[in-house]
Amino acid sequence: MSDILTMVWKEAKDSVFTGGRGEIIRPLLIVFILGILMPWQLGERWLSVNAIVIFVASYIPFFFTISYIGDAIAGERERHTLETLLASRISDRAILWGKMIVVVAYAFIMALIGLLLGLVVANLMSGSGQWRFYSPINIFLEMLLFIVVISLLSASGGVLVSLKAATVRQAQQTMTVGTLILFIGGFFALRAVPESALVSLNSSQLLLILMGIFFLLDLILLGVLFASFRRSRLILS
Repeated sequence: MSDILTMVWKEAKDSVFTGGRGEIIRPLLIVFILGILMPWQLGERWLSVNAIVIFVASYIPFFFTISYIGDAIAGERERHTLETLLASRISDRAILWGKMIVVVAYAFIMALIGLLLGLVVANLMSGSGQWRFYSPINIFLEMLLFIVVISLLSASGGVLVSLKAATVRQAQQTMTVGTLILFIGGFFALRAVPESALVSLNSSQLLLILMGIFFLLDLILLGVLFASFRRSRLILS
C-alpha cells in the first residue's frame, strides 16, 4: 500500500500538477460537456437518468482515460525515465496500480464535478422553481459505479498497450483502433440479443448487466497486464 501511494503521488504530480495548459484542457472539457453543454441543451430532461445521459456520462470519462493512459509506460520510455522507475524498490504491481488509480480517479472526479454542475444548470434551465435531483437515484448511483468500471477498462487496456508500444503516439493510435473495435463489437452483440429479452429488462437491470460484462473484461485485462509486466524484460528492452 505504501508503494502504491508513492506511485499515486508521483503520477499525480507528473500528469496533473505539472502537466501544463494541455493537461488542464482535457478535464475542463469533461466538466464543460457534462456540466454545461448537455444540461443546457436538454434542460430538465438531463435530470432523468436515461440512455442518453448514461452514454454521455460514461463515454466522456472513458475517452478522457484513453487520452491519458497511453503515456503510462511509453511516455516513461520516451522521456528515458523508465529505467529509473524500474530500478526503484517499488513493486511491479504498485507501479501498475499507481498509474491506473490516478487516471481513473481523475476521470471519475471530473465526471462527478461535471454532473453536479449539470444538476445546477439543468434546474436553472427548467425554470420550474422546484429543485430536482437526478432520478431515479438508484440508476444515478449505478451510473457512477459504471463510470469507474469502464474507466478501469480503458486504463488497464491502455497500460497494456503502452507496455508494448514504442511511443506514446503509437499507443494512442492502437487504443483508438481498439476502442472502435470494442464499440462495433458491442453494437453487433447488442443486435444479436433478442428484442424480447431487452424489452423485459428495465434500465437498472440492463445497466447492471453491462456493468457485469465490463467488470469481467476488467478482470481479464488486469490478469493479462499483471502477467505481461516483467521488470527484467523491460530493463533489457
